[in-house]
Amino acid sequence: MYIGFEDADLLNYFVGNMVLLNRISLYWKCQIIWWGLISLYWLYVSLHDHNAPIFLAILNYFLDVAFCIGLTHIYRVLAVKYNWGANAIPKLLLILILSVVLLAFSFMIIANIKYYLFWIHFSDNDFSFFKILLYWDPVLITGLRLMSIWLLAYHLYGYHKRELQISKLNAQLVATAKQAQLDNLLTQLNPHFLFNCMNSIKSLIIENPTSARRSIDLLSDLLRSSLDQKENDLVPLKEELALVRDYFELEKIRYEKRLEYSIDTDPSLETFRIPKFSIQLLAENGIKYGVDKFIEGGTITISIVAKNELVCIRVTNLGSITPNHNNGIGLKNLKERLRIQYDDKASFTLEETTKNTVVATISIPKTK
Repeated sequence: MYIGFEDADLLNYFVGNMVLLNRISLYWKCQIIWWGLISLYWLYVSLHDHNAPIFLAILNYFLDVAFCIGLTHIYRVLAVKYNWGANAIPKLLLILILSVVLLAFSFMIIANIKYYLFWIHFSDNDFSFFKILLYWDPVLITGLRLMSIWLLAYHLYGYHKRELQISKLNAQLVATAKQAQLDNLLTQLNPHFLFNCMNSIKSLIIENPTSARRSIDLLSDLLRSSLDQKENDLVPLKEELALVRDYFELEKIRYEKRLEYSIDTDPSLETFRIPKFSIQLLAENGIKYGVDKFIEGGTITISIVAKNELVCIRVTNLGSITPNHNNGIGLKNLKERLRIQYDDKASFTLEETTKNTVVATISIPKTK
């Protein structure tokens, strides 16, 4: 069959056929396969039980496939046009019962007419047309059985497909709602962060103009980093820590030796993604409620480790827990962002471990 084809031509031939097959919808694939297999049985009966000529048996096979597909496709056209699948179950069952009976009766009539044409015009047998036309046993029963299976399968698949679409739409709506909430929270958080930085710079403008200019440069870097990550709710830990270091350097211009900090993290966690501004917020609180309250200042320690299935971010600073801690907009937003982003699988705790020592801990699952 392929004698004379070049290898490239043969490959293109098969590739073209595969592309054509992929373009056929699932509905038509099911139609062809289902009725093709059913008609194979009838082909076998024609050849084995009725000793039909091969040509007539094969012709009969293709006619069987064609009229069965035609009948069920007419039903599909009407079902789509009148949206029968959207009806309530009782009404849909009534439509299915009536449709099965009508399709089975049509199947019987067409099969009997085909039988009459084949065995009267292509054989010496003599049958009464009306006798054959109204012959129902077992043709009508076969039609009832086959049409019931097809229609039930069609509507069950349609129901399954609609459920998947609804589930997908609901998931999109939930994701959209979550994104809107996160965007709203970040909109509140960024001005809060900017406001505190500007206050720090304001205090330096008169006292130390050089430090004020350096502070503005650092603040510009912070804002640029923030804008670059605007589209991301989660950022790599490495980027968040770079922002935190810039923030500490900005605050050290104001606090000088009163502010010290240390950051200890597992290098393997550098690419782990966390909510942006989360560590920066805790560092900011550590300065505001810790370092700023003590004449001698203090040290803020950031420790990040993987523990079991969690990544624990711990920020330790001097100070004590006051009502203002939990009433601040920053921590409220952080808790809400963790709840939304991780579906309550992440946690935040703030505790006073010893006198004048406060530890804030964020625990985030390694996988959402």
